[in-house]
Amino acid sequence: MKFFNSLGNKTETFNPPHSQVVNIFTCGPSIYQKAHIGNFRTFLFEDILVRYLEYVGYRVKRGMNFTDIEGKAIDEAKKRKIDVERLTEENIDEFLKEMHLLKMKIPEYLPKASESVGEAVQIIKLLVETGIAYWHRGNVYFDPLKFPGFGKLFGLDMTKWPRQKRRFHKDTYPGMQWNLGDFILWHGDEKRESVFWDTEIGRGRPAWNIQDPAMIRPYFRETLAIYCGGIDNLYRHHDYTLAVLESITNYPLAKFWLHGQHLSVNGQKMSKSKGNVYYTDTLLRQGYTAAEIRFFLIYGHYRTRLNYSPGAMVKATVKLRGLKNIISQIEKKTAGESKPDAKIARQIKEIFSAGMDSDLNVREALDGLHNMLSGLELSRLKADEASGILAALREIDGVVQIIF
Repeated sequence: MKFFNSLGNKTETFNPPHSQVVNIFTCGPSIYQKAHIGNFRTFLFEDILVRYLEYVGYRVKRGMNFTDIEGKAIDEAKKRKIDVERLTEENIDEFLKEMHLLKMKIPEYLPKASESVGEAVQIIKLLVETGIAYWHRGNVYFDPLKFPGFGKLFGLDMTKWPRQKRRFHKDTYPGMQWNLGDFILWHGDEKRESVFWDTEIGRGRPAWNIQDPAMIRPYFRETLAIYCGGIDNLYRHHDYTLAVLESITNYPLAKFWLHGQHLSVNGQKMSKSKGNVYYTDTLLRQGYTAAEIRFFLIYGHYRTRLNYSPGAMVKATVKLRGLKNIISQIEKKTAGESKPDAKIARQIKEIFSAGMDSDLNVREALDGLHNMLSGLELSRLKADEASGILAALREIDGVVQIIF
């Protein structure tokens, strides 16, 4: 099994730190708003990853965070004239319902930033003690120049990092460019903050880039096998998370870093200003099933940009229905309690694994299955062969969740 590792920017054979248990942490949704199908494309790639690792025999422990107190959530709550907790809880509830709808496994750990403030404070104290972080006008900032190897995930050339002191005090900034300076860990300026906690380091709230470390540390005190997220997290986020945690530990944060590409709509970036944001319920209202939505979002390589259009959605739906129709015909060829043909079942699973072992190439795996099944002479198919095919497909559907 090989994955493309963002750390090193190359494809590597998967060799987790532990032979039996794979620890995974994945960035959760931005719960200042409802998740759209572009968000779910990333979460579904992660779901396929977890399910396939279990399919090949690993025990997977996964955490996924909810950043429920970052700047965007606070601003959105003010805009809607409700408190932040009400806003984020509504979006978390909706997100979990949609996870069930799309047959996604719920991670074992679902920490919230608002419940991890104490841990964030302890990490900040350690960073200040080492001199990597420092206080300035009531806030705490992290100095990337004091962390050897900063930017190694993205591949930053730190020789070009400005030496003059610059501080960035917002949680997030628009655009994809890097903020070339020190990033904030603790918002302690009481004049700015409407959401805060009274802690042993004073009144304030943890900034976005200390929240993930604070939510990881209570559950995983060792190197993760895999850290996942959308490709946008390679800018101004995952390198920050890595630097914060590796500054206070004596082990790497993660061995493999996997990043999923974006989904566009009719070739354009999805945005509210363009009026082209699609949600799962948008597609449900158009008559598509949850399985068809899931298939569209997983059918393609996770590192390749996916384009949504009405035509592309129809094409994917026709393909899935065609596959299910073939399987329905195969089901009719089974007879009673016929013993499955182990040889043909093994052939089916080998075709599936060939695609999946190649950096989780779902399209290649499913196309291989479709081509194999399409080439069968159904009139000559024996009952035990049909049973063997169905037995293998049921195992495979434990990963893809679209067939039965």
